[in-house]
Amino acid sequence: QVQVVESGGGLVQPGGSLRLSCAASGIIFSVNAMGWYRQAPGKQRELVARLTGGGGTVYEDSVKGRFTISRDNAKNTVYLQMNSLKPEDTAVYYCYADVRYSATGLVSSWGQGTQVTVSS
Repeated sequence: QVQVVESGGGLVQPGGSLRLSCAASGIIFSVNAMGWYRQAPGKQRELVARLTGGGGTVYEDSVKGRFTISRDNAKNTVYLQMNSLKPEDTAVYYCYADVRYSATGLVSSWGQGTQVTVSS
């Protein structure tokens, strides 16, 4: 069993900052990619940022230069620093982790989501 738990969402004014955290726990041999998706009301879930096991990063175009993804491998934790937030960043943010739980077993585990609301 692998659990992924997010934290750090909330209400922030436009131009403000938030830092999301996501920790994977359970039976873990190693964690490969970790990342964040978001889903706004009435829209499809979209990739926000992704960090591979080798350290490569991918960002959605609208967050480049404003959001930074990082990870602490020792803690199986990924962070999303969000600066210069805009109302259009309002969404439920979901974390995922690609976890190897055995020599041959790999699973993508998702968190329950954390709400980010950007509003004055």
